[in-house]
Amino acid sequence: MHISEAIKIAFLSLWANKLRSALTLLGVVIGVAAVIAVVTFVNGINTYVAEKIFNLGADVFIIFKVSPAVTNVEHFIEGQKRKDLTMDDYRAVREGCTLCAYVGAYARNNSGHLKYGEQTLNDTTVQGMTPAVAVTQDFDLDSGRMLTDSDIENNSPVVVVGTDIVDNLMPGVDPLGKEIRVDGWLYRVIGVGKKKGSTLGQSLDNYVFMPMTAWMKQYGVYKSNMRISAKAVGTGPTLDAAMDQARVIVRSRRHDPAGGADSFDMENNSSLLSIWSNLTGTFFIAMIGIAAISMVVGGIVIMNIMLVSVTERTREVGIRKAMGARRNDVLLQFLIEAVILSLMGGVMGVLFGIVVAKGVTLAVGMPSVIKLWAVFAGLIVAASVGVFFGVYPARRAATLDPIAALRFEM
Repeated sequence: MHISEAIKIAFLSLWANKLRSALTLLGVVIGVAAVIAVVTFVNGINTYVAEKIFNLGADVFIIFKVSPAVTNVEHFIEGQKRKDLTMDDYRAVREGCTLCAYVGAYARNNSGHLKYGEQTLNDTTVQGMTPAVAVTQDFDLDSGRMLTDSDIENNSPVVVVGTDIVDNLMPGVDPLGKEIRVDGWLYRVIGVGKKKGSTLGQSLDNYVFMPMTAWMKQYGVYKSNMRISAKAVGTGPTLDAAMDQARVIVRSRRHDPAGGADSFDMENNSSLLSIWSNLTGTFFIAMIGIAAISMVVGGIVIMNIMLVSVTERTREVGIRKAMGARRNDVLLQFLIEAVILSLMGGVMGVLFGIVVAKGVTLAVGMPSVIKLWAVFAGLIVAASVGVFFGVYPARRAATLDPIAALRFEM
């Protein structure tokens, strides 16, 4: 039997039992769709994190009281007991790190309340910072100017705002030079940042940047979130050397014992992305395991339906063998039918997974990136399921005795 003929017969058989074939596909569809959706979300989030959240550059590192990417509970609890980083720590690193091109300090409050005229805006990120932070965090302006050393020295009541502040708090108004209230304190707008968009339903443009000294004057306590960011004069070994310099300076200021652990955390882009990749990798493996269970269930359903099909078509098999069909011809016919059934489920699963991923992206802003390798992997897995679970029914059909098959009555 030619393969094209076997494929034609397989499609005719599946079309003759449309409802049964459609129900059989469900397990494979769900499994493949889950794999595609998970891979799409994981890749999308990883890409977003790399480009937006941890976009520090290959020559930037940050010193934390405790890293926000810590995954060890004991380390996190221990970190909360550490002393806060101070402006004196920042000044010591700025003056002593000869391999650092820029050193900045910043702290933030994520629940700021803003007011302009009769308009108000809540849950705004209010960040105190030194001018170098704009360089280390690759921050760009749309209009106006950035904070300067003079603003820090003079404790100037000035702010740089995000586009959400302009759109929601000051619609139709040129914000430069206008005064707004930040948690009750009056500040003058001197700049507007470039629009960043949103993710997971959260805007990235709802922020206010003010001089670090003004932030400290208003909020007083550091709130345990002051950080020191630095940009090294180079990457690779130069970055490592700059981090070592900064580590020695901060350890000496905090009187960390020789040979003991640091009483602070230090991360760069690579280490943060590595931690994040480990987290998403664990999530990915767990979801793939769940999807695999669905694929196995789908495969068992395919095998069960194919066994039913063999039983229903026993006389057909007998007639084909009586007319000269070889055992391999019958085996190929039923195996191709199983593979086509699972491949159809794979194609539908890929399309469904992409639709679900893009639908969630449109609904809540969760980033998603479709990878071509994931599509091919889904189809290959689906075909493999068809082959694996279709072999037994196909062998059973191929080994039927033609005389007994011709006498078979349903």
